[in-house]
Amino acid sequence: MSDSNIGGEASILEERRKKLEGLRAENKAYTNNFTPSHFSQHLHKTYGHLNKEELEKEKTQGISLAGRIVLKRVMGNASFLTIRDGHGDIQVYVSKNNIDLDLYKDFKSWDLGDIIGVTGKLFKTKTEELTMEAWDILLITKSLRPMPEKHKGLADIEIKYRQRYLDLMSSPESKDIFIKRSKIVASVRSTMLDDGFLEVETPMMHAIPGGAVAKPFITQHNALDRELFLRIAPELYLKRLLVGGFDKVFEINRSFRNEGLSTKHNPEFTMLEFYAAFASFQSTMDFTKLIIQLASQAVGNSGEIEWGKDKINLSNFSIKTIHDLVLECNKELSQDDLSNLTKLQNYSNTLKLPYKDSWGVGKMLLEIFEKTVESKLVQPTFVTDYPVEVSPLSRRNNENPLIADRFELFIGGKEIANGFCELNDPDDQAGRFRDQAKAKADGDDEAMGFDEDYITALEHGMPPAVGVGVGIDRLVMMLTNQSSIRDVILFPQLKS
Repeated sequence: MSDSNIGGEASILEERRKKLEGLRAENKAYTNNFTPSHFSQHLHKTYGHLNKEELEKEKTQGISLAGRIVLKRVMGNASFLTIRDGHGDIQVYVSKNNIDLDLYKDFKSWDLGDIIGVTGKLFKTKTEELTMEAWDILLITKSLRPMPEKHKGLADIEIKYRQRYLDLMSSPESKDIFIKRSKIVASVRSTMLDDGFLEVETPMMHAIPGGAVAKPFITQHNALDRELFLRIAPELYLKRLLVGGFDKVFEINRSFRNEGLSTKHNPEFTMLEFYAAFASFQSTMDFTKLIIQLASQAVGNSGEIEWGKDKINLSNFSIKTIHDLVLECNKELSQDDLSNLTKLQNYSNTLKLPYKDSWGVGKMLLEIFEKTVESKLVQPTFVTDYPVEVSPLSRRNNENPLIADRFELFIGGKEIANGFCELNDPDDQAGRFRDQAKAKADGDDEAMGFDEDYITALEHGMPPAVGVGVGIDRLVMMLTNQSSIRDVILFPQLKS
């Protein structure tokens, strides 16, 4: 009896448990003595292009496969089923003329979702479908609960994320996204290593939250009787390594920020951060572009990709200042207005953009940029000349001390990367830490703490360097054409 003829999951569970009891009685439940010799993808690649006659000449006898039953058609004396392994699907032909009659009788009671082993040979059907002719079959794992319906899939988006295993077993498309994610991460790592970077690991629990402006998660270390923070960024530890003498370091890290959930944000996320001593600002932008282009090629994309409704040209990256972009998108403002706090506050009022009286010109400018410009940066754009006020770890520009040697890369209206020439002046850094500490004392729970040990490290001397952070999750979203970060994280954080 097929799953579709059984009413309700409770009834299915009860019926399948009875079958499991019979298997236990015969010592056939959850066997562990079958090792497949091949995977479906390899068989399709090796033999799929051959016609019937050519396939007959190949020695495919004794091939063994294991997989989950995802389709089953019982037709009396012979049956067809499709099994799915970790690499794809393949059709299996089971006939009572080829296997033991009692085994065939048992087989007819096996269910969708059961994991089985098959041994036999390959042939082509009349429709030229590559098929395994079973000489022996084995029930390896009994599935007690039904699979999602083949054509409907997981209609409930909550189940898709909360029970990702159901999504993966029923949707090859979802599985492919995470295979591509792995290839993207591998490409990023390969690009870094090929350029001479050293991969390192830094602490995930920090005594002082730092390295970014964000609200941290707080935990308690019982043995030390002290409060610790899950890292919001690895930056300050990676730069300590530059002080220690490493020239080029990177980490593909998990970071945590205690912020809201959205299609663009997950409180636990993956970042690439890298730092290169004596690198130039322009060469680092070029290298960041290369990382993205090679990652795109790694998943088979061409120079132009689609992300939602947008077509994005990854072969063409532009560079624009934050001031020019704000003026382009806000015709009511003049160049002089961008340095006038009262004018920016009044303009924010017209945008219904809330602000705090403690914010300076730089913070006001950034808020207006995020409100009116960011979403319009569809084609790859490096935005430069960020105010020092909103760049507490960036080096000041030589010509204009009010702006930082910093860039952010936007693609598809989203921030993909953030990079800057590192501040290596310990006195300047200490002053900015004090500003951050004051902001925290005034109620800004995203402001950094004062990291005295990092200042001590800088006092020993850090070479000039450029550092970059690339959001891996958003990069995967872009390169796989996904609109929600939950679709590229295997187990995203969800509301209760």
